[in-house]
Amino acid sequence: MAPSPTGTPSDAELDETAIVARDLIRFDTSNYGEGRANGEREAAEYVEARLAALGLAPQLFEPEPRRTSVVARVPGRDASKPALVVHGHLDVVPADARNWSVDPFAGEVRDGMLWGRGAVDMKDMDAMMLTALGDIIGSGSQPARDLVVAFFADEEAGGGVGSGWLVDHHPELFEGATEAISEVGGYSITVGGRRAYLLQTGEKSLLWVRLVAKGTAAHGSRLIRDNAITKLAEAIATLGRTEWPVRLTDTTRELLGEIAGVLGVDPEQVSPDELALATGSASGFITATLRTTTNPTLLTAGYKHNVIPDRAEALVDIRTLPGEEEAVLAEVRALVGDEVEVEIVHRDVGLEAATSGALVDAVKHTLGVHDPGAPVFPYLLSGGTDNKALSRLGIAGYGFAPLKLPEGLDFPAMFHGVDERVPLDALVFGRQVLRDLLLEY
Repeated sequence: MAPSPTGTPSDAELDETAIVARDLIRFDTSNYGEGRANGEREAAEYVEARLAALGLAPQLFEPEPRRTSVVARVPGRDASKPALVVHGHLDVVPADARNWSVDPFAGEVRDGMLWGRGAVDMKDMDAMMLTALGDIIGSGSQPARDLVVAFFADEEAGGGVGSGWLVDHHPELFEGATEAISEVGGYSITVGGRRAYLLQTGEKSLLWVRLVAKGTAAHGSRLIRDNAITKLAEAIATLGRTEWPVRLTDTTRELLGEIAGVLGVDPEQVSPDELALATGSASGFITATLRTTTNPTLLTAGYKHNVIPDRAEALVDIRTLPGEEEAVLAEVRALVGDEVEVEIVHRDVGLEAATSGALVDAVKHTLGVHDPGAPVFPYLLSGGTDNKALSRLGIAGYGFAPLKLPEGLDFPAMFHGVDERVPLDALVFGRQVLRDLLLEY
């Protein structure tokens, strides 16, 4: 088919997955955190309409105005099997258009890619879920087991009015489910010139804290040693520069062993960081899973050039390995000292699911059908997903949003980055793999 006169592919030239992902990107569902968000309502209503068109009975949940989640149940062929939760989120982090090559909410298609905020985090997976279900139901088939398909609000702020609220107030929605799949796994990497896939089987803990320093308010010309900003700056510099020690969990140890096997090296003779770096751009995720990270992300202090303020604040994004939350918090308090208060803004748990079993086998088999010979490695996610909320119901969560990516694409940089984009053919691949997994598992 000839390209459209403008050079932009027409809808007739695009796979349905790209069209749905593009449509979702055009809903600006920016989530600024701490209760400030544009809301997901229009995107949720779009998803609701598509699910209803498949003959399903989606439900909308809105614990706060415009903070909307969608959940539907899809009957499977074998009701004796435990249900599988397949979930995505509809909110995105903000984007400053001044830094982008394109309008981040235009859903532009160019250079064989779909551009926009949410293209990989995670409106691509939302679209794959909808089109894979459409393929299954449209062909008169059913998934192998009952599916709970969910499109959550508020993931980018911890899920307090999204997955967390639904787990607390409507746990019956997930009745009978024992496993879940969602984002930030299933994508391809290149190791030693060979393509492989990462299946996310665990997540680091999240610990968001606010540092508060207090001092003496005064005229900017005075000699003031009790300066709140100075105290805060010292604490922030200390945390930001702290090199936390490498600690391997069961997941990361297995991953590094798999990488070493591909490279033909002894994992005991090569450092974890060296093995992680051998994954190329994927190391942007993997190196952060080998240790705790403490990243300052926001500073607030003062209101005029010649006024010394009596209070200064900073936000720090701390990610610990599973089970180390309390020990890291105690170390952070010791590092910043007695003159800086540490307030917990939000915290959750770390997760490690089994790296073997029926679901893992099904994932490996399905990927093997679509990309023969490519191995699948487990890995620990440096961030977090809505799987953490579902874990409170005893549901084991995995990251599996399958994408076959070109070697040169820095995929981790797409998450919360500038010029977020996803290859169009990767969306087609993901739709097909997800469809086959849901039909067979």
